[in-house]
Amino acid sequence: MKQTPRTPRTPRPSRPSRAPRAAAALATAGAAALVATLGWTTPAAADHTLPPEIPDDSVAQEQLDGLDVQPKGPQDGYDRSLFPHWNVVDSPCTSRQVVLERDGHDVVTDDDCQPTEGSWWSAFDDEWVDDDPSDISVDHLVPLSEAWKTGAADWTTDERADFANDVDSSQLWLATPSSNSEKGDQDPSEWMPSNTDVHCDYAKSWIDVKDRYDLTVTEDEQSSLQGTLDSSC
Repeated sequence: MKQTPRTPRTPRPSRPSRAPRAAAALATAGAAALVATLGWTTPAAADHTLPPEIPDDSVAQEQLDGLDVQPKGPQDGYDRSLFPHWNVVDSPCTSRQVVLERDGHDVVTDDDCQPTEGSWWSAFDDEWVDDDPSDISVDHLVPLSEAWKTGAADWTTDERADFANDVDSSQLWLATPSSNSEKGDQDPSEWMPSNTDVHCDYAKSWIDVKDRYDLTVTEDEQSSLQGTLDSSC
């Protein structure tokens, strides 16, 4: 019998409303306030920023060893609407807006938390997107349909919403629309990022999300993940 997903973490306190910031100095101050409130690390402007909570090599190996290996279940009954996403997670910010600010650089937001300026790095293809946040996607690392076929079909709608809006783990990654589309709902035995430098973190992140939510892996998926840990980490 598969376990239900782990109890979601206690939501963070809401941030105060923020006025539009027109100058870089104010944008920096806003980022500092975000760090103070949420405990996130603000990277240097030139850094490539990855999502939080990617485990180290030894933890990832332990997690992989503990995953339940099973064939994927059917796609029957799946619909993206069963995973409500881009919900408000830190009022007034949606999960998408949080990730855009969390992993972006020099991000400026309006009163509704919508980024209006900034730079965002897509780890999948090592590409930068500047100024227009509509040109960057927020990708569910473990795709929603993949989760459905490996355990989430048995979850409640609230549990699927927690999974789809998880800004505390490394489940949500920035990606160019082209790389996001290329990946689709494929697992690591079927697709890996063209940016080979990120393969280790990608595999460790995938393993961690599967472990956090008690999702299963196939034999091919497990073998591919182990191969990546051995060759890239």
